[in-house]
Amino acid sequence: MIEISNLSITFDGHSHVLDKMSLTIEDDKTTVVIGESGSGKSITILAILGILPTEAQVTGSIKHNGVELLTLSEKELHRMRGRDIGYIPQGGGNSMHPLITVGHQVAESVAAHQKIPKSKAFEKATGWLEKVGLKPTKEIADSYPHTLSGGMRQRALIAMGAAGGAKVLLADEPTKGLDDKRVAQIGELLKSLTEKTILCVTHDLRFAQEIADNVCVMYGGQVVEYAGVDSFFANPKHPYSQMLIASLPENGLNCPESVTPPNIERTGCSFYHRCPYKEIDCMNDVQMYRQGEHEVRCRLHVTVD
Repeated sequence: MIEISNLSITFDGHSHVLDKMSLTIEDDKTTVVIGESGSGKSITILAILGILPTEAQVTGSIKHNGVELLTLSEKELHRMRGRDIGYIPQGGGNSMHPLITVGHQVAESVAAHQKIPKSKAFEKATGWLEKVGLKPTKEIADSYPHTLSGGMRQRALIAMGAAGGAKVLLADEPTKGLDDKRVAQIGELLKSLTEKTILCVTHDLRFAQEIADNVCVMYGGQVVEYAGVDSFFANPKHPYSQMLIASLPENGLNCPESVTPPNIERTGCSFYHRCPYKEIDCMNDVQMYRQGEHEVRCRLHVTVD
């Protein structure tokens, strides 16, 4: 559905927020992007939607069903958003308009992209609220966002992102600030959207394991590992991926003592300063290598299967 190739983004002409990122988002699959803050996860979603700040300098390619998104006009992008690609922002529903009822906010997306009367749009909106488990649906549709819990607002945001008819959903930290029970509910909800292609950004490794078909690990603006979810959690290949998995409670909370920032000079591996296996050759350019079911940006896996 979406093919990202050699995507680079800078804001001052020097520091790369994204550096030659490539990622294929498979049709009818859920791809989860994980990595620490500043790794480039959320900026990837903004680039797909074409809502980057005006000062951003962008090179590379983002294609949706073969159409190059980076060359579309603002009018064409506006038509695409919601109709073809839906967006679920982070913030537990704080991005919802406080003075418009939940039902009418969901109905706006329906009316904008399906060209149907407002009454019909509201009917479809309440149907989506019911689909995401918000009941009693009519009462919630007539409510204002501040009267709902954070988990309920997040469900409403999912309904808003999907109600316009988009096949692709981009979810940015959909469980941020939610307790374990609500996280599990959001996970079940996203898994139930089997007709959608989903790209989800998260810090929550357990949530990623629950909903993902494929896992993409980002570090310092680069993709450092990509694999199927089962293979990734059973046997991560990149040293950073291994560090993430080792930090889980069931693995002993083995967090690194150092939090050295990424190697932003872009000379060699971005993880060089934190890697326990680094060698002098790692300061040369590092490509993605195939290792079994994994693609890994690490010279440890220079041998191609």
